[in-house]
Amino acid sequence: MHITWIDWVIVAASILVCFVPALFLAKRSSGSTAEFFASGRSVPWWLAGLSMVATTFSSDTPNWVTEQVRKYGVAGNWQWWAFVLTGVATVFFFARLWRRSGVMTDLEFYEHRYSGTAASVVRGFRAIYLGLFFNCFIMGMVTLAACKIANILFGMPAWQTIVICGILNVVFAAHSGLWGVLVIDMIQFFIKMTAVFAAAWFSLVEVGRLAGDASGWAGLKVLVEKLSTQQVVTTNGVPVMSVSDGKGQPILDMLPNFTMPDLALMIFILPIAISWWANWYPGSEPGGGSYIAQRMLASKSEKDSLGGTLFFNIAHYVLRPWPWIITALCSIIVYPDLASIIKAFPNADPKLIGHDSAFPAMLMFLPVGFVGLMIGGLIAANSSTILTHLNWGSSYLVHDFYRRFIKKDASETHYVNVGRLSTVFLYVVAALLSLTMSSAQQAFQILLSIGAGTGLLYLARWFWWRVSAWCEVVAMVMSLVTAVAVPYFMPHADFATTTIIQVALTTLSWLITAYVGPQTDRATLIAFCQKVKPAGPGWTDIRAEAGISDVEIAQENRIGSAFVGWISGCALIWGSLFAIGNFLYSSGDPKRLTMAWVLTAVTLVSGTVLLKVTQQLWADSTASQAREDAKRV
Repeated sequence: MHITWIDWVIVAASILVCFVPALFLAKRSSGSTAEFFASGRSVPWWLAGLSMVATTFSSDTPNWVTEQVRKYGVAGNWQWWAFVLTGVATVFFFARLWRRSGVMTDLEFYEHRYSGTAASVVRGFRAIYLGLFFNCFIMGMVTLAACKIANILFGMPAWQTIVICGILNVVFAAHSGLWGVLVIDMIQFFIKMTAVFAAAWFSLVEVGRLAGDASGWAGLKVLVEKLSTQQVVTTNGVPVMSVSDGKGQPILDMLPNFTMPDLALMIFILPIAISWWANWYPGSEPGGGSYIAQRMLASKSEKDSLGGTLFFNIAHYVLRPWPWIITALCSIIVYPDLASIIKAFPNADPKLIGHDSAFPAMLMFLPVGFVGLMIGGLIAANSSTILTHLNWGSSYLVHDFYRRFIKKDASETHYVNVGRLSTVFLYVVAALLSLTMSSAQQAFQILLSIGAGTGLLYLARWFWWRVSAWCEVVAMVMSLVTAVAVPYFMPHADFATTTIIQVALTTLSWLITAYVGPQTDRATLIAFCQKVKPAGPGWTDIRAEAGISDVEIAQENRIGSAFVGWISGCALIWGSLFAIGNFLYSSGDPKRLTMAWVLTAVTLVSGTVLLKVTQQLWADSTASQAREDAKRV
């Protein structure tokens, strides 16, 4: 890639505008672990929401989306679009519960919800399991993407990318704590979104140029005309483009071809029927968790927790996908196979070339100025995710393991310093893991496999007193065992089949444990009920012992309104997402245009309902806070 001095100035400005403000927050974050890991529980909803969006927009995300589009068509995105159900459920059923719990991390929750040695064991084990293994695995995915992008664009070897990103991210994560991460995320969100819209536009310009009219609108028309008659058939993981013959997945279709049951099962039926509630995946956890819970817990009120999570889900699923998808679709025309990418970039490492490399390959068509903006955006995408994972993982290792089990009586300064050291350690482990990975899709499926079957437990523990710490232990053990055993005993089964079996075995095992295993002691359950006020018939007896009336529970939770909010929120997100797609496809196709307007109407109606429900829940949260303040006085 040819980079001018103008581009380097823009890159430098992007880095400075993101990171310099964080330098001034170091003193505030150094005061205590509550400031370093939870921003003193004073984060407004808009900052929490922007940070969630920026964190989940990492350098591997557009690469992964590009790989799905090239292998399975646009419908391949249902593998993550299905998690709309999870995200919106977190908004209306769990965000306020998390904020009421008052914990600093979601792992501290275990010793509030459960009792005995098992509760401590689960907290300590998951601090290492999630904070070290899972966390570093995710950072490894992000680092792998950065290595692929830098190798395509600049010919840089992986080790150089790792060192440069490490110095930048570790220094700021260790220096500024969560306050710095939040501020950096906020600024980076706008830089990244501007960059990906530019990538999509100039990708269309290149498609138009190849057809003789170098404009974005002409490119969009050419794109739709060419790909409307093409399908993708994936054989042994290798996509093969073909003229429409009814036997493949239409590239532009937003729903799968159900006459191809194996493909439909993997990219649509499994995610929409099972994965969203059964699988644990960071950022899309059933019931909320990880860095999403960290932002909810750092929010200054229940209202801010709900509002931030709602904003995150709308921005995550509506604002971001189409620039990535358009760029991916353009890549199919410009680079129809891997051989064409390898030919265009002879100096790139062939080991790093995959279908996810098509996204950085399309960045070669950016003009002067936008090249610098994109480099700044890619740095921002990498940093926003790595910084969050370093702070989040460090909070687990320090607050939930070191402080809880190793050194309980040290000063706040000591724990903050240990947190800073742990950020360095986490990045080193993540960097080493990145060298063992080959693609974002491979890592995505490994993470889903390891967490298969645990998701329902993370939902049920809020609504059913029988869920115990031993249920969590059994679920974790079974998900790990089945992740290894099922593929071993069924080596020819596809990913969807093995996932379904894993979910069934793991779910059945922890449900049995809920009835026959040791139970949480009554005093712990009553204290939890009094503090969090969970709804549902699963707590009826406990609520009676705690002296909490059904009227109070109804006022605090508004389950009926929450269900309406969940349904309308999902309708709003999917309606607007597919309305945008149909508008983009509508050139010369009146059916597409009609569908776009129908979906727009669905979006407006569901948005009106969502607004009314949200206002009601916000008013309830404000009233609830006032009642709690009155009790304390």
